[in-house]
Parts: sequence; structure tokens; C-alpha cells
Amino acid sequence: MTQGDVKIHPSVDNGIAPARDDFPGGTLRCKCTDRPVEVRINAQAAHNHVCGCTKCWKPEGAIFSMVAVVPREAVEVVANGDKLKVVDSSMAIQRHACTGCGTHMFGRIENKDHPFYGLDFIHTELSSEEGWSPPGFAAFVSSVIESGVAPDRMDGIRARLRDLGLEPYDALSPPLMDAIATHLAKRSGKLAA
Repeated sequence: MTQGDVKIHPSVDNGIAPARDDFPGGTLRCKCTDRPVEVRINAQAAHNHVCGCTKCWKPEGAIFSMVAVVPREAVEVVANGDKLKVVDSSMAIQRHACTGCGTHMFGRIENKDHPFYGLDFIHTELSSEEGWSPPGFAAFVSSVIESGVAPDRMDGIRARLRDLGLEPYDALSPPLMDAIATHLAKRSGKLAA
């Protein structure tokens, strides 16, 4: 098996398309053929990455999900919002999924003390528009083992991620981990606000 044979996610397996500088956002659609949920995103996505955690929605056959963030106020449910339900209300990220097909449409943090409060998590591959920011790293890589990937495949998976330009981390990227630590240090008074 070559590195190219390792499938990460349909949006990156054949290469990664660049962002469009003037990209205004687009509409995410669930997988339902009848009354699909539509969510308008009025902004370019940031911090796009592939994620190995077991909570993020993945398309059929993908080892990783692909998830980005946008400002909360840029997210607007425009069609069939009655089909949305929070997957697990005990989680920090309230993942709003279609009750028809199970597709996660967006994740929202309601806890105002959370470092990422104000950002919603989205899956840009649910949009037909081209120009979204591409993924820039891989997060929670080891977690794919928890979803059933054999541990002996991990070297090949990490090699393929690097081949795609997606540095693998077993947490978030260093800048995002720094943002979390900064938020917590300011909240505790260890760092000036």
C-alpha cells in the first residue's frame, strides 16, 4: 500500500484546493433528498482542519472529519431548521444534526467562558460553492484508533497527512492550543487581560 492509497477524507484525498481571496461564504446542505436542511454561512471559514475525534461528523468512508470555524453571527439556518436537533447536549460543542440523514450542520458553544465561545464549527464540504479555506493541519490524529482504525496503520496515516501538507497533532494546532491557554490564563488572573 502506498501513501496515496491511504484515504483521509474525500475533500483532501486528491489534493487540497486553495481558498479564494474574495470568498463570501456559501450554503451548507444536509444529505437528505427531501427537504434538506440548509445553513447559510456569511463568512469565509478559519482554522479548517481534518479531525480524528469520534464526535465530529464524517462522510461515509472517511477516516477524518473536516471542520472549520466561523463567527457565530455568520451562521443562519435558512431552510428546514425544524429537522435540526442537538446530538448530545452534555458536550461543550452543541452539534446540530439533521434528524433525517444524521449530517451535522453546525456546532455551537453556549458556554460563554469557553475559549472558543462565539465561533461555530462547520463542515465546508457540505457546500457546493468553491473557495472555502482549505484544511491546514490534522487534529486528534490518534483518536481515529478509537473509531476502529488499526493502530498499525498510524504511521501510514501520519505520512499521508504530511504528504498532503496537513501536519498531524494529537491535540489542536499549536496556535489554537496557545489561544486556549491564553484564555484560561487571563480568566485565572495569571495573565493580564
